[in-house]
Amino acid sequence: MWKKKNSLNYVILKYFIILSIFIIAFLWIFQALFFKSFYKEQKVNDVKAVASRINKYQNEENFNEKINTLALDKSVCIEVDDNNFDSLYHSTYFGKGCISNSEKTDYFKFDFMNSKEDSKEYQLTNRNNDMTTIVYALRLDNDRYAFVNASVTPISGITTLITKQLAVMTILSLAFAFILAYFISKHIASPIKEINNKAKKLAKGDFNINFDNDTKITEINDLSKTLNYTKDELSKTDEYRRDLMANVSHDLKTPLTMIKAYAEMSMDLHAGNSKKQQEDMNIIISESDRLTTLVNDILTLSVMQSNLDTLELTEFDLIELTKNILKKYKLYQETENYKFIFNHNIDKLVIKADRKKIGQVIYNLINNAINYTGEDNKVTININSDTKKTLIEIIDTGKGIKEEDIPYIWDKYYKNKKKHKRNLVGTGLGLSIVKNILELHKYEYGVKTKKDKGSNFYFIIPKEK
Repeated sequence: MWKKKNSLNYVILKYFIILSIFIIAFLWIFQALFFKSFYKEQKVNDVKAVASRINKYQNEENFNEKINTLALDKSVCIEVDDNNFDSLYHSTYFGKGCISNSEKTDYFKFDFMNSKEDSKEYQLTNRNNDMTTIVYALRLDNDRYAFVNASVTPISGITTLITKQLAVMTILSLAFAFILAYFISKHIASPIKEINNKAKKLAKGDFNINFDNDTKITEINDLSKTLNYTKDELSKTDEYRRDLMANVSHDLKTPLTMIKAYAEMSMDLHAGNSKKQQEDMNIIISESDRLTTLVNDILTLSVMQSNLDTLELTEFDLIELTKNILKKYKLYQETENYKFIFNHNIDKLVIKADRKKIGQVIYNLINNAINYTGEDNKVTININSDTKKTLIEIIDTGKGIKEEDIPYIWDKYYKNKKKHKRNLVGTGLGLSIVKNILELHKYEYGVKTKKDKGSNFYFIIPKEK
């Protein structure tokens, strides 16, 4: 358990022992340096407290009874004398060190009575036994004086006893610290070790693990949840990677196969037919363009996701840009009967953004609508601007998107996950490029969709303040 010097078990044990040593050392230092003075100060405070109570009780009928109880509770001697040093009252408690009239103590009583002070403190030392007696003198009235005294017993015996107790406490504390550290470290370290071992499996590509555990420690539970989330996301990423490779391979293979086929056909079957060769060359050029578009889209995504792309902000007319993009689809209107409806509530809308990238966003969203619109082949583009924002919508009339699929449609090739399909236009990477461009601009974007009602892809450009 303690093999590794920097292991969690070792660190917990080390700090528990350090804490125990610090506490024990503090107790030893306190006993050696401050215990005697603390004990003496406490005795002085007790005597002063009793004297204060005596002053409070002096006019009460059961005065003698009350101060006698007080003397017993505090282990002090209380004596009340008159001006002639005759004792009017003496408490029944008479402990070691108490002063009596049989001793030669009249000198401090005489001193106090002649001092005209209301209270005064004296410390008397017996040189024979090194015992100190604390006396607190209090003037009750002109005829009565109270003397409260208590001995400060030499504490060498007490010190020896406490030293032995501290020695035993030191051994027990260190043993307890070791045992407590063992159980705490086991309680904390075991789930962390388990999580660490599972994380190593995750690093090797094993996504069938679960980081849940039975511990009640909030931080470890949070870590487990985070790692489970990470595992799920890595699993999705790995799946997307495999899908991407399969789909890209498919998109590369299809035009390459067609290029090769039509090149061979042109050379072998249409060698003497210039018209057929021209048709073959047109198909070869078209498929080459598709390959170029696919490679460019992959490179665009790679640059954006590596945070290497920057924005070239310029002012331009968004309405004019959209009209120019729609001109590229004239062929689809003539040959495929597509209908492109462009609605805008303003004839000129100047925005500040990256013209090329915003154009790519609109182009990709229109391509996506072309691929998924309904049998009416209708694609609608709406641009509505007000004082706060500009809303751009590209709407198709297709089957819509399942609600559970919406968070993932912006991922590469996600729409072709179940069955890869050759798009009429585009490469299948369009929405992922749209996502990266809009996030680079910090524009809000999303999709509204209903089953068999089509999809509405939108993004919002805020007005500059």
